[in-house]
Amino acid sequence: MSIYTVIIGSGSYLPEIIVKNEDFLKNEFLDASGKKIPKDNAAIIQKFQDITEIEERRYLTPEMNTSDMAFIASQRAIEAAGIDPETLDYIIVAQNFGEIRHDNKKTDMVPTIATRVKHLLQIQNPDCVAYDLPFGCPGWVQGVIQADYFFKSGDAKRALIIGAENLSRIIDPHDIDTMIYSDGAGAVVIEGIESEKPVGIIAHKTRTDTLTQAHFLKMDVSYNPDFKDDTLFLKMNGRKLYEYALNTVPVLVKQVIEKAGLGIDNIDKVLIHQANAKMDHAILERTFKLFGKEEMPEEIMPMIISKMGNNSVATVPVLYDMIVRNQLPEHQFHPGDIMVFASVGAGMNVNAFVYIQP
Repeated sequence: MSIYTVIIGSGSYLPEIIVKNEDFLKNEFLDASGKKIPKDNAAIIQKFQDITEIEERRYLTPEMNTSDMAFIASQRAIEAAGIDPETLDYIIVAQNFGEIRHDNKKTDMVPTIATRVKHLLQIQNPDCVAYDLPFGCPGWVQGVIQADYFFKSGDAKRALIIGAENLSRIIDPHDIDTMIYSDGAGAVVIEGIESEKPVGIIAHKTRTDTLTQAHFLKMDVSYNPDFKDDTLFLKMNGRKLYEYALNTVPVLVKQVIEKAGLGIDNIDKVLIHQANAKMDHAILERTFKLFGKEEMPEEIMPMIISKMGNNSVATVPVLYDMIVRNQLPEHQFHPGDIMVFASVGAGMNVNAFVYIQP
């Protein structure tokens, strides 16, 4: 008998405010040197949509914050799992910016989001260990991988893994990339179970590249030299990040599939970080080519980025939960389905795990 990590419940929360692409028509978009981009906003937005496929995204209402989203997603996951939250051994929250108030754009990391979530869930058990995992967009996937190690070591049997991010409050209104980002939270309850037959997570792999790639995503001041203060905003070297993703993610996904003793033809779904539709399609097409396959079945990669935008650590668990709850009618999970969960982001970090649906 071996110990395998399985998902027993999921939940998500998407904010109520829907921001459409046309809402950016009045923005003054500048380049990194502070110069106005020599195109009208309608053309800028159309090109952005053609590349990313993003049509709209979700923003938090002023009275809510990251821990609120994480708490609601957690409640839904716990309810779906049908467990007593006091039986959780770990609460791991993947996030990168802590709490950021609507009226004060400063990161608040004390106490951690995980501590706040445990408090909101009113869990008394002191052996339920709560901590945050800042790991860029791959944070939620890495949280699941960490818990898998805990289960296999005998240290734990049950964990709550959350991805929650509030990006709408750290975006520069003068940066085109501001249109990519969104808010949201996703959560799963996972357990370590004994099984003679492989189920749940059967292989995983993570890599970090920092020699020349560490600052492809970073915090910096506004592109507007006349901005009112020195507030730091999320900044991305899009071209370099795109190249990095295409050069590393397909290789790592191939490695983890082969580590599981499988081939690409065995994979039913790939749940990939919803970063940029053009990039995600290119990543998976290149993955198939690494396996000697020229054609990639479109149904293998569910996409929600067009309506949800990129909410970082939340994209993968939100996607999973939406499929479980039949909110994407064209996609379902069936017992025995083999899936790859994969992500790439700040660090630069890449990770993936192969999962057999119970």
